[in-house]
Amino acid sequence: MTIRFGVLRFPGSNCERDCIDVLTRVLGVTALLFDYRETPKLKNLVDCLIIPGGFSFGDYLRAGALAKASPIMQSVKVFAEYGGLVLGICNGFQVLTECGLLPGTLLHNTNNRFICKDAPLKVVNKNTPFSNLFSNGQFISMPIAHAMGNYIVSPQELDQMRINEQIILEYTEDINGSTARIAGVCNATKNVFGLMPHPERCCEQELGGKDGLLVFQSMIRSVSALV
Repeated sequence: MTIRFGVLRFPGSNCERDCIDVLTRVLGVTALLFDYRETPKLKNLVDCLIIPGGFSFGDYLRAGALAKASPIMQSVKVFAEYGGLVLGICNGFQVLTECGLLPGTLLHNTNNRFICKDAPLKVVNKNTPFSNLFSNGQFISMPIAHAMGNYIVSPQELDQMRINEQIILEYTEDINGSTARIAGVCNATKNVFGLMPHPERCCEQELGGKDGLLVFQSMIRSVSALV
């Protein structure tokens, strides 16, 4: 079976090639690049979709605010409604919150600085298509690089997310001020996942670690199980 990933590109995206390299060279799956102006029927073309990191539209207004109005985002919403797997990394996470596919919002880091370093993380929920190769309580590390990674939800939203087991990753220390140290969350139906850390930047030991590889391998495993 050929697994097909779609990778989106907006003006200002800068991680789409990293994602495609991991998918094609490291994992050996097919990767298709989609431009923000397109309106493809994604469910007929790909099994999984990645919205990569970067600075879509220069982060004008706020991160992800302009990207959400791009023509392709209507295709993304339809794809998600049909149960397609959608992964948003860093700026992709911001886009997913802006367009309503994930709860919460992302604000400036509480120290008002761009943070770029390896972040210690804990896996909270392995029972999703994006985390099934991890273990609950597992400690991992992934690089972060963001100025607006402060994930905010109301106390009521947080309670509901915990009931629905939507929190997948937590920082083990206060990195950016995020509510409950949340680093990555999914939607209620578990087919849309956004995280601020960059799994595509830690998929080979030569780059410092392979913890991120398990995110993509988990997605491939989930799609393969449906066939």
